[in-house]
Amino acid sequence: MSDLFWLTDAQMARLEPFFPKSHGKPRVDDRRVLSGIIFINRNGLRWRDAPSAYGPHKTLYNRWKRWSDKGIFARMMAGLAAEHGEEKTVMIDATYLKAHRTATSMGGQKGGRGRLIGRTKGGMNTKLHAICDSQGRPLNLFVTAGPVSDYIGARALLSSLPDVDWLLGDRGYDADWFREALKDKGIRPCIPGRKQRKTTVKYDKRRYKRRNRIEIMFGRLKDWRRVATRYDRCPKVFLSAIALAALVIYWL
Repeated sequence: MSDLFWLTDAQMARLEPFFPKSHGKPRVDDRRVLSGIIFINRNGLRWRDAPSAYGPHKTLYNRWKRWSDKGIFARMMAGLAAEHGEEKTVMIDATYLKAHRTATSMGGQKGGRGRLIGRTKGGMNTKLHAICDSQGRPLNLFVTAGPVSDYIGARALLSSLPDVDWLLGDRGYDADWFREALKDKGIRPCIPGRKQRKTTVKYDKRRYKRRNRIEIMFGRLKDWRRVATRYDRCPKVFLSAIALAALVIYWL
C-alpha cells in the first residue's frame, strides 16, 4: 500500500531517547511497530486490520498497551514540547470528544467509574483540556469526564504554564481566582468577562482574536479518528492516543 505511514530516520532519532530499556529479549523493529501504531490511531482501525507490512497485529497492540500504561507516549509529547521556546503567549481551551459504545460499556467496571466519561447534551463524552503556544502547538493535555467544568481543567493545568506574558482564554475561564493565580505567576490574562458580571472586564480584543489557533489545533487533532471518537475504555490509553496525534502533527 502506497499510503502507509513510515517514521523517518530523523523522527526516530528524536524519539529514541524516550524509549524504555529493553530487558531480556530485544524488541522487534521499533520503526516498523511505531509506524504501525501511528497508522492505526490516525485511521481509527481495529488492531486486527493493521496492514501486514507492519507485522503481526498482536505485536502492535501489545506495544501500544504496554507503553500507554507506562505513559511513554505522553512523555514523548511532553519531552519534545518542552523545547517550545515560547516566551510571549499561551492559550487555554477545552473540547468534547465523543465516546464510542465500546468505551462506554459498563461491563468491566461497576458504574464505569474512573473512565472519565460523562453524559452531556450530546451524549457520552470525554473533555480534553489543553494549553498551546502562540503557534497553536499543544504544550500540555488533560482529560476529564464531559460534564466537568473548564475550571477543573484550568486548575490542573495552572502549575504547568510556562513563563510567558499573556494567557488567552474564552469566557469559560473568567473566574477571579484564576485571574489572581495568573497575576501571581506574572501572566496577564486576556479573557473576556462573563455576561453575569456586574462590572465590565477590559481585555485586548485584537490579541484575543489570535485564540482561534487553539481551535485549529483541536480540529487537526480530531482529524485522527481515534481521537475524534474514543474507542478505549482506559483513560490513560486514550490520553496516549491524543498525545501521539499531537506528537506526530506538531513536534516531529
